[in-house]
Amino acid sequence: MTDACAKGLAEAANAADIEVEAADWLERKIGGSWNERDDALFEQWLARSPDQRVAFLRLSAAWSYADRLSALRPVPQPRMSAAGLGRRPLLSKIVIAAMLPIVLIGIAASYLALTGPRAQVYATAFGNRKKIVLSDKSQVELNTQTVLRFTADRTRRVAWLDRGEAFFQIAHDVKRPFVVYIDNQRVTVLGTKFLVRSDADRLEVAVVEGRVKVDPADDAALHKFVVLIPGEDAIISAKSVSVARKGVKNLDDTLGWRRGVLVFDNTTLADAAAQFNRYSRKKIVLADTEAARLTIGGTFPIDNVELFVRVTRDVLGLHVEKRGDDEVISR
Repeated sequence: MTDACAKGLAEAANAADIEVEAADWLERKIGGSWNERDDALFEQWLARSPDQRVAFLRLSAAWSYADRLSALRPVPQPRMSAAGLGRRPLLSKIVIAAMLPIVLIGIAASYLALTGPRAQVYATAFGNRKKIVLSDKSQVELNTQTVLRFTADRTRRVAWLDRGEAFFQIAHDVKRPFVVYIDNQRVTVLGTKFLVRSDADRLEVAVVEGRVKVDPADDAALHKFVVLIPGEDAIISAKSVSVARKGVKNLDDTLGWRRGVLVFDNTTLADAAAQFNRYSRKKIVLADTEAARLTIGGTFPIDNVELFVRVTRDVLGLHVEKRGDDEVISR
């Protein structure tokens, strides 16, 4: 056996092992017994290798695609027992692996077209942030739990924000447009500095310098496009688009995470707690709606939950109780 052949077999075996591990993580995630320890171990597994993250994303896409195909079939669903309500049936790792070649036929072409053989994958774990320089010299700052892919050739530069939040400073190159894809939305760079944040049900795009155009990557969305200028912030959901004129100063506060701080200005405790909870496994829990509606102002270190909790107790006069790792705040 030649060295090249042996190397090829070893790489194939390693790829197969990664696929099995990815299938195992997917099965655990959809099984309904996921906890914070699983989340931490999963993030560590993803961070070990871009190949592992891509394998999981590919497998998740296959699973979602299979779900959509199943939903299209006009077959009556069997009744579930009371014990089975709320829990979806699981496919074993072997079944998932077996269905991959079939399911991926329908999406492989589009997937490969998006990622390309030279796509780079960048990611941050829970609570972490990272500054990266892309191959075109553009700079990107990744916030907590963010996944970004990037590829470039002689005619274009393309990034995909698969998850999370990123601040872009784009290197000027008129011959190669820079485009960011987020789900079914497309952000075309007409300037240099902007923020993109992808949540479960909405997309936020804010411009600090220059201009960006946001439009649907397909014809399914309701809106056509919107062009944002410095100081403007757009919130885009499946049903609506809203553009607010926040001003560059307020956007700088929104980007406080780049400096390691969270800036609040007449912010409800519910919103402030949600921001802290993005970075810390010590969760802030608002026990009642009255406390959640109170507002707070100030600048807090992003990793100092204790300081925020002390302010709610000493300044706002709220009751604070520690329950395990959680800080429970109430009137």
